[in-house]
Amino acid sequence: MRRKQCEITDPEKIRDILIRCTVGRLATTGRDGYPYITPVNYVFSYESIYFHCAHQGEKIDNILKDNRVCFEVDIPLSYLDLAFDPTRPPCQVHQFYHCVIIRGRAFFVEDPVEKVTALNALMASHERLPDFSAITSDSPAVSLCTVVAVRIDTISCKSDLAQKKSDEERRHIGDYLLKRDLIGDSEAARLMSEKRER
Repeated sequence: MRRKQCEITDPEKIRDILIRCTVGRLATTGRDGYPYITPVNYVFSYESIYFHCAHQGEKIDNILKDNRVCFEVDIPLSYLDLAFDPTRPPCQVHQFYHCVIIRGRAFFVEDPVEKVTALNALMASHERLPDFSAITSDSPAVSLCTVVAVRIDTISCKSDLAQKKSDEERRHIGDYLLKRDLIGDSEAARLMSEKRER
């Protein structure tokens, strides 16, 4: 990673980002040699990425041909706009964010217990309700979908929180974000403050 000051290596922080997100982007290699990116609903469970899909389709064909994949999730936090400093060049506007990039191999889940467990984990992650009707091996949904597991080979994580700036500059940015108070501003400001306190 080029910007080492942005790198996140704490497994719990990486896990938090993966659990917080519910949609990620799966990159496979198409028959024509071009990358093919698909957004998928997913869950991070048992150190794997799980998603479900139809039995047929381009990503299925691509995985059958080459199961090496890349998977990415991101959380946009706050956008530092021109109003922060109208004298700055427009190219210096900036997006603060978290992101995780995974390289691994995709496998079709054949084991019925793992498949049902993954489908229930997906439901729990997306419904966020403790009392949803659990899927069982007898549920029609089990045979109607394919479940794919991405087994992780490497994982990298980055949080862009103005780490290159001085403490004073980060304080100034944080104050601006708190005053502006758009979605993501308070979280970005809090995280910048935590960076200053270390």
